[in-house]
Amino acid sequence: MSRIAIVGGHGKIALKLAKLLTESGHEVSSLIRNPDQTPDIEQAGATAVVADVENQTTEQIAGTIAEHDAVVFAAGAGGGNPDRTYAVDRDAAIRTVDAAQSAGVSRFLLVSYFGAGPDHGVAPDNSFYAYAEAKAEADQHLKNSDLDWTIVAPSSLTDDAGTGSIRTKEQGATGESVSRDDVAAVLAAALDTPSTSRRMIEFDQGDTPIADALA
Repeated sequence: MSRIAIVGGHGKIALKLAKLLTESGHEVSSLIRNPDQTPDIEQAGATAVVADVENQTTEQIAGTIAEHDAVVFAAGAGGGNPDRTYAVDRDAAIRTVDAAQSAGVSRFLLVSYFGAGPDHGVAPDNSFYAYAEAKAEADQHLKNSDLDWTIVAPSSLTDDAGTGSIRTKEQGATGESVSRDDVAAVLAAALDTPSTSRRMIEFDQGDTPIADALA
């Protein structure tokens, strides 16, 4: 059994992930900003921890995630406001990476998106630009860290039922779409798959069972 902290615990993928992890015997702390979300966290089998990482210092975040075996950063501003996108998707992510290092939590999973990186190609006048820039910086900061990291980068998200099968970029994925169920399943599997260490996994829905696709 591992102790896993999920940052952005009330997100759709985060709630699905918490349920998968707790059902398989892990202990999950779901970090949320709004205490009113506690019942949803508890319904997923996790423990709600009220921690506003957008406004917390690195030291405060470190105190919250200390004594966990892994951190999953699944928080996001949800688009719309560029300032808040940078504050959550870039700055809070970077502080959480630094917090994990100072707290001695070596395993770190970050949710990004298919095609993320410094050469994302999104035009500055595109509403997606702030998110693309924020993710590029956060992803790179994690890659430059000493952590045992994995970046999970799905294509466009759907609410379709999960299939348990994906196609990675190496297997020919082109960035079409994938269900949130399967993104949660990829995160859960990656936590238990040592070969995903220091890898960015970009993927679509596909026909390769998740465990085989990650191996």
